[in-house]
Amino acid sequence: MNNMDTSSDTAVTLRNNSKSIRRWRPSSLINIVSKNNKHDSVLQSLDTDKEKKLQRSKSLNAKWKTAVSVVLIEAKNISYLLDDGMSKGLFCKLRLGVESFKSKSSSNTVHPEWRESFKMHLFHDNILHISLWDKGNQKTSLGSCVVDLAKYQKERTHDLWLELGEGPGKIHLSITQCAIQTVGQNQCTCNFNKQKDKYKISNVDTDLNEVGILHVKVIGARGLGSKPSAYCTLQVDNQRVQTHRAGTSGEITWNRCYLFNIHDIASTLDLKLYESSIANTLLNESIGKVSIPLLRIENDEMRWYALKDRNKRNSARGNFPRVLLQMKVVFHPVKASIKLFQAKEERHIVKKGIKFDIALLYSNVVFVSNVFRALQEFNEFYKRVFEWDDQEFSFFVLMGWIIFCYFIRIWVIPLFLLLPFLWYWIWNRHYDNVAAAKEQAAQTEEVDMNNNNVKIQDESDKGLISRLKINELQRVTITVTRGIEMIASYSERVYNLVTFKVPFISYVTICILAVASLGLYVIPFNYILMGFGIMKFTRKYINPNRVLNNDLLDFFSRIPDDAILKDWKELHVPKPNEDENTKYLARSVSTSI
Repeated sequence: MNNMDTSSDTAVTLRNNSKSIRRWRPSSLINIVSKNNKHDSVLQSLDTDKEKKLQRSKSLNAKWKTAVSVVLIEAKNISYLLDDGMSKGLFCKLRLGVESFKSKSSSNTVHPEWRESFKMHLFHDNILHISLWDKGNQKTSLGSCVVDLAKYQKERTHDLWLELGEGPGKIHLSITQCAIQTVGQNQCTCNFNKQKDKYKISNVDTDLNEVGILHVKVIGARGLGSKPSAYCTLQVDNQRVQTHRAGTSGEITWNRCYLFNIHDIASTLDLKLYESSIANTLLNESIGKVSIPLLRIENDEMRWYALKDRNKRNSARGNFPRVLLQMKVVFHPVKASIKLFQAKEERHIVKKGIKFDIALLYSNVVFVSNVFRALQEFNEFYKRVFEWDDQEFSFFVLMGWIIFCYFIRIWVIPLFLLLPFLWYWIWNRHYDNVAAAKEQAAQTEEVDMNNNNVKIQDESDKGLISRLKINELQRVTITVTRGIEMIASYSERVYNLVTFKVPFISYVTICILAVASLGLYVIPFNYILMGFGIMKFTRKYINPNRVLNNDLLDFFSRIPDDAILKDWKELHVPKPNEDENTKYLARSVSTSI
């Protein structure tokens, strides 16, 4: 028994030793070493992450004096960068110092557009890194470029096309650097006097990209109600700058001057005032705004401009909030005139879609309805003049038409178009502005006295007015719908006339146009107009029982539109033989089923 016990104990110890040996096999030792190495690498990565976060926090806590605004617009000639020409989406990464941003993805691989803005801060590193990436392959970038911000002037917007590597690919962006610091009252670094000389009329330049220059000095603001720490943004087309934050008092003072290149003299200077608070930063709502047309600027005039609300219809909140500006604008008149007939510059940042507004819809529908109603009334008046309802008026109209047609020449037509301009020019020069201002002031006082009563009445009648508008909207919508249908119908009739949908009417039109061309060649145009007027005024006596009509509209009413052509479309009628075959086919199909 003892031998058996000792042997069993020996077996157990050997088995335990084998287990321990298996537990400490070479592979296990390697795993332990690798785990220790991984643990050390994780600790090292955590240390490096802590160092990066510490460095980032130090840099962010550092004082920055320049705000950088980058607008990522588009890219071109980048299809060669893709391996198979396909992509799940292209996006860009931007990095300035420790700040990095990622743009939205664009599915267009031929000409991607982002039109996205980024706000950065300039600390010590002046190098802006931009790289293009494919959403399906984020291991390597498709191309990259760098921008040295120190080479570009501050307080100006720079439009740049940058090359992505050595290929033809380019990326389009605009960069604006704004120094966020106070300056002296008379300190202005803008070289306006040096740059305005190139826009003299004596300078001949075929480059129509820049037609002038604008100098704006933002002095201060008053009447904002509270005492905010505010800043304002100024924008002309795609050029946008920003002042520093100032205030915490009733009167805000900036004393900053800016230069803008004018690409279109019909543009406006858009100024928006913002409060530098956390809530307002999240909402991105302005305290007030104002739009100033460049053509209404008086040079070197220091003027207060009232701030408006977001709809630009009423005054903003506060005690008559206003901003003090001093502006000067110089432009080349010839280049600016030529630029008026060219396409307007497209905005880099496209506004979001307009939300549905029942009040706006109602006002637009009412306007279109009034236009159709005015055209209808003019048509009725036009027909009644030829009926001699007012004989004296019709007689003088006929005599005036004959005299006009007798003396009219082609070169006189532009002079007739000048008559409205001449009339309003004389009227504006001799209009009593003082009396008009007094009358307007009296009306304003009267409105202010009755303002409370009007508000109460408006609030009480608000529901009734809304119900009346909804009820009237149905009638107005029907009028507008009928007018639009009529325009579409006559457009289709003209197309069907040209395309010989009714050959007889098309041939009649061809004959009429040929005879008219021959008549205009033989008979002077003046006499033709005189004869047309006499025919219109005398046909009542020639045919007293005729129905009032419009010859041209009656002619087009004989031409079918697309809906009538669909009604006229003939269906296929089978012949007797085809009928028997059809019955046999139907019978065979039914039996097979």
